[in-house]
Amino acid sequence: MPDRPLFIDSLRLLLPAERCLVDPMSLATYASDGLTAFEVIPRAVVLPETADEVIRLVKLCHEHAVPFVARGSGTSLSGGSVPIEEGIVIALNRMNRILKLDPDTRTAVVEPGVTNLSVTKAAAPHGLHYAPDPSSQQVCTIGGNVAFNSGGAHCLKYGMTANHVLGLKVVLANGEVCELGGDSLEQVGPDLTGFFCGSEGLFGIALEITLRLLPRAACFHTVLVGYRSLDMAGDTVSAIVESGLLPGAMEIMDRLAMDAAEAAVHAEFPPGSESCLIVELEGTPEQVAAEQPALMKIIEQSQPIEIRVARDADDRLRIWKGRKSAFSAVGRLSPDFIVQDGVVPRRRLGEALRKISKLAADHGLRVANVFHAGDGNLHPLILYRGDVPGELERAEVLAGEILLMCVAMGGSLTGEHGIGLEKKANLGSMFSADDIDVMMRVRRGFDPKEIANRGKMFPGGNAPALSQHGLHPLESAGVMSRM
Repeated sequence: MPDRPLFIDSLRLLLPAERCLVDPMSLATYASDGLTAFEVIPRAVVLPETADEVIRLVKLCHEHAVPFVARGSGTSLSGGSVPIEEGIVIALNRMNRILKLDPDTRTAVVEPGVTNLSVTKAAAPHGLHYAPDPSSQQVCTIGGNVAFNSGGAHCLKYGMTANHVLGLKVVLANGEVCELGGDSLEQVGPDLTGFFCGSEGLFGIALEITLRLLPRAACFHTVLVGYRSLDMAGDTVSAIVESGLLPGAMEIMDRLAMDAAEAAVHAEFPPGSESCLIVELEGTPEQVAAEQPALMKIIEQSQPIEIRVARDADDRLRIWKGRKSAFSAVGRLSPDFIVQDGVVPRRRLGEALRKISKLAADHGLRVANVFHAGDGNLHPLILYRGDVPGELERAEVLAGEILLMCVAMGGSLTGEHGIGLEKKANLGSMFSADDIDVMMRVRRGFDPKEIANRGKMFPGGNAPALSQHGLHPLESAGVMSRM
């Protein structure tokens, strides 16, 4: 590792001093991401404003073998953008320009610091939108969406970020600049853009991203349904999928999540219900009119407490505001919570929810369930009190057991939040040692010095300790012993 003052001097030759942060107060701001249990103070934080500056920074890091992590808004919930000890943070928020928006080809070229929602806002006057819509879409950046292959409420119909990225200009960890894909849906050769999406920053940094835009649906039919139990809502999702319908979105919230969102944004969820299901049909008026009777028949036969159809556009937005505010609103119920991100087959949703309820009861903890029911992507929010001895440890154990349950049911460790720091010790529960070895060899092919987001995704290495108790979340759950 190079001498600290000398390396900082080299950084300041590339950027003005006001964009090369080294004071303790500024560094502390970047010590964590959305998973605040992990905390690492970086050596420096740099704020590039152009692609050329990013390239020069990466080349400098490669030359001196200094690890770096690229960061957008820091909304990662898996510790994916936590800094690396003795490394630097390359914060990309100032690279927030939409470089091109072509309504004829339905494409946009954006820098990595552009926020998700701002793309749709820019495309809206042309009758277009950007389909992936994470709950944090007001603040999360396209660069972060690419790194973790983010989804959102409407990924059931439209797919994940990788389905909407046509091309990338990237700088690899060795400083080499590459063009992946292009601006057309018709690509020749291997899908290198899809390969880069979801790589969690282990290959390098996206400098420019060419996005596919879609026509905005002309008609919506949004239904909010209340149920007596959480698994009844899950079983309804399975019935809708089995019918052959493909709604734009299907989301489930339980009573805890509804109470929190109701207090935050007055979403008017069905009173007396233990869960609610949001189903949205979208498309042409003819398509929605044809699908609506089949959907309503399934819902009416599912023994709901209440069925409410959005009266108008404002009512529809109120329903979605309630759903998308749920993560932050749960902070009203508990100052501390762990968000998980496992996936189960849709046909087993009801079973999975019953198991989560039992596991939570066994550990004496509350769990608020908010998730993308359409693709089986569970987001159980495990509530705990950090100031109560032993509660964090119990929450960690419960989180690990939920993940293992998802894998055992034929699902996945993650749907869109990534592996990051939080789940890397559990990678072996889903992949064989040979699988992981191949992944690591591919990573080293792009980054022989392993300086790009070092320590993330793969088991082993020195993960930062939890800021409160010094325990790795899944180590305490007994997952590491299974490796």
